Amino acid sequence: MEFTKMHGTGNDYVYVNCMEQELPNPGAISEYISHRRFGIGSDGLIMICKSDVADFKMRIFNADASEAKMCGNGSRCIAKYVYDKGLTDKTTFTLETLSGIKTIDVFLGEDGKVAEASIDMGEPIFKCADIPMISDHFMFVDQGLVLEEDVVYNGTAISVGNPHFVTFVDDVDALDLEKLGPKFEKHKLFPENVNTEFVQVIDKNTVKFRVWERGSGETWACGTGATAVCVATIMLGHAGKKGEELTVIAKGGTLKLTHLANNHVILRGPAVTVFEGVIDIPDEVINK
Repeated sequence: MEFTKMHGTGNDYVYVNCMEQELPNPGAISEYISHRRFGIGSDGLIMICKSDVADFKMRIFNADASEAKMCGNGSRCIAKYVYDKGLTDKTTFTLETLSGIKTIDVFLGEDGKVAEASIDMGEPIFKCADIPMISDHFMFVDQGLVLEEDVVYNGTAISVGNPHFVTFVDDVDALDLEKLGPKFEKHKLFPENVNTEFVQVIDKNTVKFRVWERGSGETWACGTGATAVCVATIMLGHAGKKGEELTVIAKGGTLKLTHLANNHVILRGPAVTVFEGVIDIPDEVINK
């Protein structure tokens, strides 16, 4: 299997050109190649495919073999892949995802290759039934989520194509996410599990966050997570304003987000090619 390893602010995936034929059993392949000691090492696998409704289609699989609906960082890297490799000469194009069709703009560096990209992440969803979240509330905004007896985290549930829970803390670096993250991810109120963002306000225009992604654990960035962070931060009045750019710092780098008046959120950030190669996939993985 020929592949390209790429990352957006440290959120790294293995990308495969599947314009001619999609991979067999991609979930199992993702699990195999994602291992950071016995594989390539990544947060998952992204297939770049043909689409009947957009310029390209993305299928994304987490490191645990589960299929995800959307990835903001992955979408930006797809933009770099298809432009740099000559699969398109458009600087604005559409991408089909399981959470809808997204529009992406690319920004070229001095070498003529894509340095950054921005993507319209669409409108955030707050209705609990649509996130999905099991709750008596119509929306779960700045409410207490009980993790265990006497342990409650106030937070906001948002869907940005996949479910997120955004909670604000005093010091994100002090958190033991390996212990804390799974308690949120597998919480009984989220039937499809949940991504969790732990956010620290730095100043009136800047926040910092760490993310625990369902199916992947802690990742160095998350585009949909940063989008949820932007929306919750502005809505609760912690930092930023609608229509103005908010700086969102992830473990792997900085993203710029703008919550527009029409309720869409624009995510802009870097896309980086790390290396390319070929890996043999054992038959037992393909036939798993």
